[in-house]
This record gives sequence, structure tokens and C-alpha cells, in this order.
Amino acid sequence: MTDENTDPQTAGTEPTVPDWLLPNRAYDVLKWVALIVLPGIGVLVQTLGPVWGWTWADPAATTINAVALTIGVVIGASTLKAKASKASKAE
Repeated sequence: MTDENTDPQTAGTEPTVPDWLLPNRAYDVLKWVALIVLPGIGVLVQTLGPVWGWTWADPAATTINAVALTIGVVIGASTLKAKASKASKAE
């Protein structure tokens, strides 16, 4: 078998990873969406569903809340990565 990776390798260098996973603007928008907008929409759908006879209200509210949680995890990981990177640079 042959190694198909023909890129030249430089000894002692590692690929650089940015200090953050999300740009500041994307972080701010996703945080607002995950903490305010999606939970509000989820509660609205779950509250109005039975009143208006929406049979899909509970699954829709559960899906909306799951999306909000996922976005929260992504922005939380970005925050932890940025803090860890700043702490390691300060040392």
C-alpha cells in the first residue's frame, strides 16, 4: 500500500485552530435566538395548540425546544473554547 497523502510535511508544525468556534456576531445572534426567541415560540405553540385544535403542537414544541438546546450547546462550547484559549495564552 502507498500513502496517498502527497502534501509536504514540515517537522514540528501543527495545524492552527482558531481561538473561537463562532464569530462574535454569530454568537450574539444564536444566543438571542436560543435563549429568547425559540423558547418563546415553543411555549406559544404548546399553549395555543390545544386551544386551536393543532394536533401537531406537542411534537412541534418539542422540536423547537430541542433546536434551542442544540444551539445553546454550540454557543456554550464556543464560549468555553474561547475562555480556555485566553487562559492558555495568559500563562
